[in-house]
Amino acid sequence: MLFAAAAALAAVACSSGRTADYAGTVNPLIGTDFTGNTYPGAQAPFGMVQLSPDNGLPGWDRIAGYFYPDSTIAGFSHTHLSGTGAGDLYDISFMPVTLPYNEAEPPLGIYSKFSHDDEEASAGYYRVLLKDYGINVELTATPRCGIQRYTFPEGESAVLLNLKKAMNWDFTEDSFIEAVDSCTVRGYRFSDGWARGQKVYFMTRFSRPFDAMSIEVSDTERDGKKIGKAYVARFDFNTSEGEQLTVCTALSGTGMEGAALNLETEAPHNDFDKYLAEAREDWNRQLGKIEVIGGNPDDRVSFYTALYHSMIAPTTYSDVDGSYYGPDKKIHKAEGWTNYGTFSLWDTFRAAHPLFTYTETARVNDMVKSFIAFYEQNGRLPVWNFWGSETDMMIGYHAVPIIVDAYLKGIGDFDAEKALEACVNTANLDWYRGIGLYKELGYVPFDVVDKYNSENWSLSRTLEYAYDDWCIAKMAEKMGHKDTAEEFYARSQNWRNVYNPQTTFMQPRDSKGNFQKRFSPDDYTPHICESNGWHYFWSVQHDIDGLIDTVGGKERFAEKLDSMFTYNPSADDELPLFSTGMIGQYAHGNEPSHHVIYLFNKVGQPWKTQKYAAEVMHELYFNAPAGLCGNEDCGQMSAWYVFSAMGFYPVNPAAGEYEIGTPLFPEVKMHLENGRTFTILAHNVSKDNIYIQSVKLDGKPYDRSYITHDQIMSGATLEFEMGAEPAEAWY
Repeated sequence: MLFAAAAALAAVACSSGRTADYAGTVNPLIGTDFTGNTYPGAQAPFGMVQLSPDNGLPGWDRIAGYFYPDSTIAGFSHTHLSGTGAGDLYDISFMPVTLPYNEAEPPLGIYSKFSHDDEEASAGYYRVLLKDYGINVELTATPRCGIQRYTFPEGESAVLLNLKKAMNWDFTEDSFIEAVDSCTVRGYRFSDGWARGQKVYFMTRFSRPFDAMSIEVSDTERDGKKIGKAYVARFDFNTSEGEQLTVCTALSGTGMEGAALNLETEAPHNDFDKYLAEAREDWNRQLGKIEVIGGNPDDRVSFYTALYHSMIAPTTYSDVDGSYYGPDKKIHKAEGWTNYGTFSLWDTFRAAHPLFTYTETARVNDMVKSFIAFYEQNGRLPVWNFWGSETDMMIGYHAVPIIVDAYLKGIGDFDAEKALEACVNTANLDWYRGIGLYKELGYVPFDVVDKYNSENWSLSRTLEYAYDDWCIAKMAEKMGHKDTAEEFYARSQNWRNVYNPQTTFMQPRDSKGNFQKRFSPDDYTPHICESNGWHYFWSVQHDIDGLIDTVGGKERFAEKLDSMFTYNPSADDELPLFSTGMIGQYAHGNEPSHHVIYLFNKVGQPWKTQKYAAEVMHELYFNAPAGLCGNEDCGQMSAWYVFSAMGFYPVNPAAGEYEIGTPLFPEVKMHLENGRTFTILAHNVSKDNIYIQSVKLDGKPYDRSYITHDQIMSGATLEFEMGAEPAEAWY
């Protein structure tokens, strides 16, 4: 069900003294159509469980299990990925039915039709009517448990638990189900896919005894060899009209005993409404950390949905006693902290993790501890890990800027020396993805391929390594490690080695030093990661001033920026899947472009930053299922919007500086964990009044294009006068 604009009015300002229904303002259906690849189901903030409906069919559009234009539901599974573009998980899938049930040919299998008219979603809650059976399904969640409530018609009913079914990249290797008693079952599902060697254990309790239980077991095979068993269980219930059955399922990565402990601790009873109230209270507390006052109701829905999407990953990956399954295939225990996984670091280091330094400082501390533990167990920092598996998806060593940002901001009690060691050692793995050649040549050559370099992406690797190296240098410098700082500051200048003054673009080079022939910045090639030469030219976040000087000064840089936003692809160009949300060559649907809008500030033309930031916010984010212009990518797409709607953005995510853009709302309050409140006021702001006329900080004229972390944490008030026409730079 789409949220009418009036629904946003449920968000009552905290300053009124009443409890705000931020959870009810969230529309989880945003991003479930077009390319967002989000799921609409129920989850606690950063929870291990993502309980959501699955349409039952594979395909790119159904990467998150659910695609808004579909009309079938074939199960409610407990794990999903938010907008990653990678099809995995869908673990521990339940499907309530009445007999006889509908069954189609694989891959759909047992299913029901449904209508969006009979569907609701908000933060921590999902409901849908299975039309073919007249069963109303409601979902909510605790951090480690999924809670389902089925309301049945009178008749012969059943609940199916299917551990055999797999979709997209996922494959069931082995599974198991057994009854513990007449209300409780347990088991596991081991799978292979994007997450290699994934192990999910579960414990499920029904709110009343099942009348009968039957199990179907088949062999799983790979390359013609039997490797395990696939279990499908059916639980029969004779139901009366309106009878409700609550199904509580806990997950664990450590074993069935861990799942039992999680169930006993987080979901010891069968009161669905109590769990739902707790989930809503948790979400209201989380979302209320940023208070939006006034503005367009649909924009507020988009804002709180974006804030919600930023808070569903990374995910909890330890049991209530701290136990978790590590990448070394051993059980470890987090003593006094929570282990996290699902780190989409190539995406989220840019804005999502900087946002956490204001909304989630305790979690930031635990996330850094999770990185350090992963390093100790796997020999390097994670690249893209979840459920104890390193996928090695994407590039860079982007745990580094997250660690460094936390350290420089004084967050947490993690071991800084060990963290720096992890950063330095990861950056010196000569055998991994061209790092040795990067150190030797000053760039990653495009003509040398190894098993970790199959995608090539050599130009992008060079630029991203250089940025991460700058971060290491900053941390080492503050810690007094002079030699390390000097080494990595020098490495951070390697971006210069791929700049070709003849083409005025970053350009791939071979191992002999030759630039790639017949290079065009318009082309999408194997040497540039999910982008073209236009997108990656600006990926020098740590040295924008150096980049400006290299291209010939501010005027030339400004001309190139203008071209970025006005040079449109040809009508007959076949753009790749990830080039969406296009403004000229700028592609908001993919992460490498995300900071570029804010670079006009660096050449004294902030009105252009304001123009394009407003265009993206108003045109590419909106309150509808197709309201995201690209993959959500575990919160990065949404974190861009959260920062930008407040009026600033971290061009360099580890610098503690935020370039000013254009605010979307007349008033925003960031309620900080130090007890202070950072306030943004935008007088006369509207969809037309997008241009900043003047800026004040704490009532005094302000003369910089950016604000700092320290200013935010001081609880300052940033004040804008807005108008309909561009104004001269205030700085």
